[in-house]
Amino acid sequence: MSFDLAVIGLGYVGLPLAQEATRSGLAVLGLDSDPEVVQGLMAGRTAVDDVSSDEVRAMVAAGFVPTTDPSLLAQADAVVVCVPTPLSDEGGPDLSAVLAATDAVAAALRPGQLVVLESTTYPGTTETVVRPRLERGGLVVGTDVHLAFSPERIDPGNRRHTLRTTPKVVGGCTSACTRRAADLYGRLVDQVVVAASPREAEMSKLLENTYRHVNIALVNETARFCHELDIDIWDVVRCAATKPFGFQSFRPGPGVGGHCIPIDPSYLSYAVKAQLGYPFRFVELAQEINQSMPGYVARRVQDLLNEQGRAVKGSRVLLVGTTYKPDIADQRETPAYGVARALRALGAVLRQHDHLAPSLVVDGDPVDGLDELLPGAADVAVVLQHHSALDVGALRAAAPVVLDTSGTLEVAEQVVRL
Repeated sequence: MSFDLAVIGLGYVGLPLAQEATRSGLAVLGLDSDPEVVQGLMAGRTAVDDVSSDEVRAMVAAGFVPTTDPSLLAQADAVVVCVPTPLSDEGGPDLSAVLAATDAVAAALRPGQLVVLESTTYPGTTETVVRPRLERGGLVVGTDVHLAFSPERIDPGNRRHTLRTTPKVVGGCTSACTRRAADLYGRLVDQVVVAASPREAEMSKLLENTYRHVNIALVNETARFCHELDIDIWDVVRCAATKPFGFQSFRPGPGVGGHCIPIDPSYLSYAVKAQLGYPFRFVELAQEINQSMPGYVARRVQDLLNEQGRAVKGSRVLLVGTTYKPDIADQRETPAYGVARALRALGAVLRQHDHLAPSLVVDGDPVDGLDELLPGAADVAVVLQHHSALDVGALRAAAPVVLDTSGTLEVAEQVVRL
């Protein structure tokens, strides 16, 4: 059997890519090292927010083949690597999964194949790390096989900007490599943007998320001094956002979370320091500010309890919405971890409620969960994420005061915004 495309890594990036390719009429192979993931997909089950179980069953019915067998990669015309790159102990990307995937591709590589790396990493990875491993067997990139980088731009939970409608950046090691990759993605997305080389494509991903990271830090720090000056930061942002040019709206929150914003800028900072010998000060300052926000939230809780004549120690604090963004079940790098740690250090008795992610384990210690919001459940409730299904009436009954870090609840005597 032959395949138009093989996708390595069937998580939040790889599975939507495989789905769009299947919808577009391509014969798609999906490779994952986790047998449970593959078995679940074959049975029509999903572990990815943006692809439902019904959609997985439709993919399989249309010919999508999930597997753990890397030898099948030889049967694919194109291979896209979508494996995770978490932070290493040194602060750069942990490329162990990329290296394992590259070696699997190299073992099955044949003339004419296209290989694309989508995993986020520092500039130069495609050309200096992936390319040499692919060429060990004698096939030459640009002559015998093609190699490119195309950064993933998945935004979990975003139904407006889908994979197909989001422009795809592509940078190949040669012009022929770029053309092959652009032709592939041209079948899957509405617009392909050609970068000068893999380095520019790699850098574009880091710039996108560093931009967001820095601007989130700006509004988070502004929120802190606005509170001290008795200025409503949420109204400030609302008013500023009416300017039709020169301003993009960012909102404060309890910290940053997810697969990109807390991680990707570190890759760039790491690369600058390792290759040029000096720090990327904007990134380091933004990290300092955003990482301090969970502690700031804990101090605001402490202030609210003081106003009730209560100490934090022994008080019941309810964390509401523990995922990293609204209406998804993903807890990767969620600020809820930092908020829970800070409140535990102050002696608070924690409980949490999130119907999408009913368990929260912080440093190996689970936080007691509430399946539903009960009257009088806490002395203070903290809204970290406002899922659309949140019962606001039940929330108000659950605690005498609510700290809303999402800025979505209507301000009232009982509700205080960050």
